[in-house]
Amino acid sequence: MKALILKSFGGPQAFELCDVPKPVPQAGQVLVRVHATSINPLDFQVRRGDYPDLVQLPAITGHDVSGVVEAVGPGVTSFVPGDEVWYTPQIFDGQGSYAEYHVTAESIVGKKPAALSHLEAASLTLVGGTAWEALVVRAALRVGETILIHGGAGGVGHVAIQLAKAIGAKVFTTVREANSEFARSMGADVVIDYEKEDYVEAILRETAGRGVDVVFDTIGGNTLSRSPDALAQLGRVVSIVDISMPQNLVQAWGKNASYHFVFTRQNRGKLDELSALIERGQLRPHVGAVYSLADIPLAHARLESPNNGIQGKIAIAIEDSLIG
Repeated sequence: MKALILKSFGGPQAFELCDVPKPVPQAGQVLVRVHATSINPLDFQVRRGDYPDLVQLPAITGHDVSGVVEAVGPGVTSFVPGDEVWYTPQIFDGQGSYAEYHVTAESIVGKKPAALSHLEAASLTLVGGTAWEALVVRAALRVGETILIHGGAGGVGHVAIQLAKAIGAKVFTTVREANSEFARSMGADVVIDYEKEDYVEAILRETAGRGVDVVFDTIGGNTLSRSPDALAQLGRVVSIVDISMPQNLVQAWGKNASYHFVFTRQNRGKLDELSALIERGQLRPHVGAVYSLADIPLAHARLESPNNGIQGKIAIAIEDSLIG
């Protein structure tokens, strides 16, 4: 099978397209012919060497799968060959999705929503699971609450907006001016152009000084230390980004705030919950660009570039027929 191999940590040129043996499913595993995957910030972080102790080279990376079951191992009862499936491979544990085939435990695999194409499904598994973990499991966002989502035009952000609206929250989000209409089309109630206006001032103005119940950080920087300024008493901050930079959280103490740091866990339950929202028309990923397996290095370079013009996700068509 064709696979993109990470031979060394570094830039996009560190990948090499190779022929490697097709994996064989063991007990409790399914073999999936991958039709599509996608690109996430986690992908280029792994590639450039942010997690050298967790990634053994050479490696097949990638963190989204949408495809069709080709074979099943002994003991598999949930799937049969021909089933369309979607899932996030176990992160830092085994082969990733930049390949024509992938093998994994049936316990983390879900039935692909019929309403989504393979490109759309592959654009939702990791970011959808992350948004669910952050908003539902950790923040426990409730009907009638308010939430500020930083980076509402990005992969996780545009899904989080839709999820928060499905829950029944009022959504504030920060984006560049060029992405304002896109964020509104996802369901954002108030869009803040962070290049022209301080988001803390905007939140306090829009909430009559109260602040929001939840802040969802998808961008990093000084967001953890500044978020309490826009947070209501007993508010919650959820972050999915690197927290290595020291930040002063004294303002959070004064707000009796709680902080949650999320590294998404793989399981079928979250996929099934997302599928229910998709079936009700409350959630749909946006595919902003499509590349081929061989062009994944170009996709990495684009996603890493400032002002890359991508709204939503970059999808990867492993099956050439998916490239229109």
